[in-house]
Amino acid sequence: MNRKNFLSLSTGMVGAGLLAGVPKPLMAMTDFTASSNKNNAGNITLKNVLLETGFESDEFEITATKTSLFVVEIRDGKIFSIQPNSNLKDAIDAKGYLMLPAMKDMHIHLDKTFYGGPWKARSKKQKSVVDMIKLEEKIIPQLLPHSTERAEKIIELLQSHGTDFARSHCNIEPTSKLDSLKNLQQAILNKKNSFGVEIVAFPQHGLLYSRSEGLMKEAAQMDIDFIGGLDPTTIDQNMTKSMDLTIRLALDYKKGIDIHLHESGESGLKTIEYLTELVMENPTLKGKTFVSHAFALGRLEQPKLDQVCANLAEAGIGIISTVPIGKSVMPIPTLYKHKVKVMTGTDSVIDHWSTFGSGNMLGKANLLAQLYGWSDELALSRCLRIATDDILPLDDKGEQLWPKAGDAANFNLFKASCSAEAVARVPQVRARYYNGVEQKILIS
Repeated sequence: MNRKNFLSLSTGMVGAGLLAGVPKPLMAMTDFTASSNKNNAGNITLKNVLLETGFESDEFEITATKTSLFVVEIRDGKIFSIQPNSNLKDAIDAKGYLMLPAMKDMHIHLDKTFYGGPWKARSKKQKSVVDMIKLEEKIIPQLLPHSTERAEKIIELLQSHGTDFARSHCNIEPTSKLDSLKNLQQAILNKKNSFGVEIVAFPQHGLLYSRSEGLMKEAAQMDIDFIGGLDPTTIDQNMTKSMDLTIRLALDYKKGIDIHLHESGESGLKTIEYLTELVMENPTLKGKTFVSHAFALGRLEQPKLDQVCANLAEAGIGIISTVPIGKSVMPIPTLYKHKVKVMTGTDSVIDHWSTFGSGNMLGKANLLAQLYGWSDELALSRCLRIATDDILPLDDKGEQLWPKAGDAANFNLFKASCSAEAVARVPQVRARYYNGVEQKILIS
């Protein structure tokens, strides 16, 4: 299996029907700013802000989402108060647009991309991950001189769709050594006032296969957040040794774990089970360990799947699925049933792995809804959680969860009546705020 199939989960692999209606990004922000209340260091007041307040139901189901207009006051980059709407003279007019939480892209590769450079489609020559490793050994030196600039361009693309935070995997291998990481860290520094990033040190060419143990140890000391890994059986050819080294790095340097696991058969299941055992033996890793892709879960019979999911939940291991379609459909409903942490991301955005990335996290929520047939009001509204890292305006009973006083003032304004409509129709972002400061939505 090549990674084209592996990455069928990415937005880039979504069929035209599933992404119908996803808009192009805005070229510039809409001006909401009143004359005397312009982005004053995160101290602003907005009026005519549409917020969700509850659900309407009949005898059978939830039929609609209740909303009202409010005044939202922000101080020092946080929500200070939420009051009934009034026509305050100096407040920013939100024009009745719906306030929703900022989006979070929890699996992306900012460090290597064609985005921002000349168009180049994906080649058909590479048939396996090993083939792709050989390709990367040739093209990474060509990408490195542009990687900081292009990482910033991708961040701007994500921002144009309302995303303010990303978890980025970053190549650590003998070709780029630590240069991809250094270049990415510079891009993050350049964008620190409008975007947050956490980094996974990722041995893309195999921890053992490319003999990257020493480089990974160096990277672990360079302000990264997670230790990554790649297919410890099919690539590293020694699952236990590869996973033991990964765990040891995470423990020694007090990092989390986020491994790429494309293996869909017995080897993938064994890796998940072995990782679960190791985390249970090292409880400091609970809540800090994730498996990206985890295709093996999509091939399990229901009784075994329930058992594995229950064990994942007990170990506090999360699954990061980019919502694959086709033969790689993941059991996200079962993961949710067992209260396994589930996140998603846009993965490869226009690079040598995948050609079709959009960078749109709300589009991922839309895909989730379509893929699992979640088309009623409640189910659509619940799909928003996968785009916002589990932040929802309302709980299942219609009680308000967000926003509340003390929350970070990181949010988007959309022309939509409620979360359900936003997920179903994927509207453009009308304005984006980061720590209470309105941000430009501008991409080239």
